[in-house]
Amino acid sequence: MAAHLGDRLLLSLAPPLAARIIRWLHRSMRIETIGEEHPRRLWDAGQAVILAFWHDQLLLMVKGYRGPGARILISASKDGELIARTMRCFGQDAVRGSSSRGGRKAFRELVELGRQPFDLVLTPDGPKGPRHQVKDGVVQLARLSGRPVIPMAFVCSRGHRFGSWDRFLLPYPFSRGVYAFGEPLVFEPGEDVGDFRERLEKAMEMNVRRACAQLEKHGVSAL
Repeated sequence: MAAHLGDRLLLSLAPPLAARIIRWLHRSMRIETIGEEHPRRLWDAGQAVILAFWHDQLLLMVKGYRGPGARILISASKDGELIARTMRCFGQDAVRGSSSRGGRKAFRELVELGRQPFDLVLTPDGPKGPRHQVKDGVVQLARLSGRPVIPMAFVCSRGHRFGSWDRFLLPYPFSRGVYAFGEPLVFEPGEDVGDFRERLEKAMEMNVRRACAQLEKHGVSAL
């Protein structure tokens, strides 16, 4: 009973607190955005997209999104519930599940959502890695929905890297940060799944390097 009460209190109190911290941290930083014209062109044409970024860059991504509305694939775990409730504080809904837990149900829901006017957001290497390696979920979603995939990245000049599998990034207050959006990638008719996965992985890494290069223009390196 005490454990269940503790879980309920955590799920009730932690998300709004986390949302406040994310907002404060974002306001404290000097942040710029590059490449937003790529998704903006599609949004202006009324086309929804798939946004893909690496799991370690998750924390401030919700503040870098300025699209018409999104649904985010989040793990069905207890930690995932905390993240989902935090995202709802920003007006973004979640699709619960992952490749290792509830993944098939979540994927079917994402395919159905692909027919609706919402952007879909995934971390292709989550929830357990390997780090910065694209898994099949985003590839099959791009193939079945026909939506373009937009690489997204966030880098910062100062912060802490945790010892987790993804080396999760906690930016420090008052540091510099860069959001970067890459050019859209479309799964071509008849294209091999492995070829698209490789194209997307390279595009995502190139987008991270582009964000790092933007930071270097200010005389600082990315963490």
